Amino acid sequence: MPDNISWILGGAAALIAGFTLGTIFFGGLWWTVQRGAVSKRPARWFFGSLFLRTGIVLAGFYLIGTGQPLRLGLCLLSFLLARAFILRVTRGLPATIVPGMAHTTGRPPCA
Repeated sequence: MPDNISWILGGAAALIAGFTLGTIFFGGLWWTVQRGAVSKRPARWFFGSLFLRTGIVLAGFYLIGTGQPLRLGLCLLSFLLARAFILRVTRGLPATIVPGMAHTTGRPPCA
């Protein structure tokens, strides 16, 4: 019986960790796009964010999935669920959160 409980707790921890990693990754991506779109040097935002977000997620997956393929699978599943969560949360947010992003109607500023 203790093996079942430890497996359940490990699986729950993997689900929570994957959701947290997904929220960091996809929330950070949304935040980076908001900031990089109005920046004078957007490449710094995008590349810096890419390396930071990817490093955090890969380190998290490595720590969770070391020798435990089932936990890694649960972590990946909840990582993708976090993507859906972030899409739903950020879909209703106005683009005017960031100063300079007032181009919400008409043609985009880059067209």
